[in-house]
Amino acid sequence: MTRGKLGLSFRNSMPLKASNTPPHGGQLVNTLVKDELKKNDLMRSADFELELDERQLCDVELLMQGGFSPLDGYMNEDDYTSVVNDMKLANGLIFGLPVVFDTDDDRVVPGAKVLLKYKNVPIALLEVSSKYLPNKALEAKQCYGTSTIEHPGVMMITTERKKYYVGGKVTGLNVPVREFPCVSPQEVRERLPADVDVVAFQCRNPIHRAHYELFTRALDAPNVGKDAVVLVHPTCGPTQPDDIPGNVRYKTYEVLKEEVQNPRIQWAYLPYSMHMAGPREAIQHMIIRKNYGCTHFIIGRDMAGSKSSLDGEDFYGAYDAQNMAISKSEELNVTPVPSLNLVYTEEEGYTTAEEAKAKGLTEKKLSGTKFRQMLRGGEDIPTWFAFESVVKVLREEAPDTAK
Repeated sequence: MTRGKLGLSFRNSMPLKASNTPPHGGQLVNTLVKDELKKNDLMRSADFELELDERQLCDVELLMQGGFSPLDGYMNEDDYTSVVNDMKLANGLIFGLPVVFDTDDDRVVPGAKVLLKYKNVPIALLEVSSKYLPNKALEAKQCYGTSTIEHPGVMMITTERKKYYVGGKVTGLNVPVREFPCVSPQEVRERLPADVDVVAFQCRNPIHRAHYELFTRALDAPNVGKDAVVLVHPTCGPTQPDDIPGNVRYKTYEVLKEEVQNPRIQWAYLPYSMHMAGPREAIQHMIIRKNYGCTHFIIGRDMAGSKSSLDGEDFYGAYDAQNMAISKSEELNVTPVPSLNLVYTEEEGYTTAEEAKAKGLTEKKLSGTKFRQMLRGGEDIPTWFAFESVVKVLREEAPDTAK
C-alpha cells in the first residue's frame, strides 16, 4: 500500500491496458483521416465551407472520434424523430438526445459536401444525406421535459439553433487544438485497465473536497469490483453563462491531479456541450462514457439539472436522473453508482448525512455564495471545503466567477 498526499491509502499503481468494455452499438467509430494526401483530396471535393460554433465543434469532435458511437455522422430525420419520441435510434438502440447539425444556409442540401471549419482550420467534411424541418416544440417537451425558454436547453434549440437540421456522414480531418487537450475514446481506453471496473465521474465545475470524497468513495460501492479505478472526465465545452470557463476549469483539474497523485484516478477531458437535460442527459453521458471504456457511472443528485431563469424552480426532481439511469442500466450495459449524500463534521470529517444525524455529529457548512464572497475578498478558505491548489487557480484566473 502507498499513501497519497492527503493521507488516504491507495494500492500501488497497476499496469494499465486497453479497456475491453464494448462500445455502444458494438463498434467504436473513428472517421479521422490521417493521410495528408487523402485529407487534401477530401477538402478539394467540398462544394463550400461553413464555420462551426463552439457547440457544433464539440459534436463534430465526438462524432469523428467515436464519443457518439455508433453514430458516424449527424442524425437523419428518422433517427432524430425516434430519439425525440422514444429515446432510441431508428434501429432500436437506446440514445439520450439528438445529435444534429443546424443551418439556415440554402446551399446545404442532400448531396452537398461541406467543409466544416473552426477559426479557419478545416475540421471535418460533412456529406449531407438529408435536410429536414424539426419539430422543436416536441423536441423541447420530450427531451427537456418542458417547452418554456426559461430552460437553458430549450432556449438553446429555440434561439441558437437554426431553422433546419441536417443529417449526414462526418469525416474527420483535424482534431481541434484546445488549451485543454481532449484525447479520443480510443486513447483513453488504451490508458485504462482491461480487467477491472472503471467508474466515470462527470462534472462541469472545479472539484472541491466533497466531490473528491464522493468519487473516491464510489470505488468502494457495493456494486463496484475490487481494484476499480475512477475516470474523472469533466466536460470542458460550453456550459452555462455563469460557469467557470473551460480553460480555467482545466487548470484547476491539472493542479489537483498533481496535488493528490492518486494512482486509482485517471483524468481526461470531454469536448461536450451541456444541455442541462436532466434524466435524458444522464443517459447521454452514460453512453459517451461507455464509449470511453467505462463500466460504471456516478449519478449525482439532480444531475444535469437546471432551474427556471424566471422563478428559480427546479425543472427536475432530485432523483429523476438516478431513477432514469437505474431503469435503463441493463439496456445500456452501464452500471449506475448513486452518489453519497456527504457532509463534513467536526468529529469525523466527511461522512454521510444519515450517519451524521444518527450519531449527532456537528456539521460544518459553507454555501457556494459565501465561498465566492470569501474568494473575491481574499479570505482564507477552509481546507475541509476546497483544495488550496484549486483555490489559488480560481483566485488568479477567475476571481469574479469562481463557484
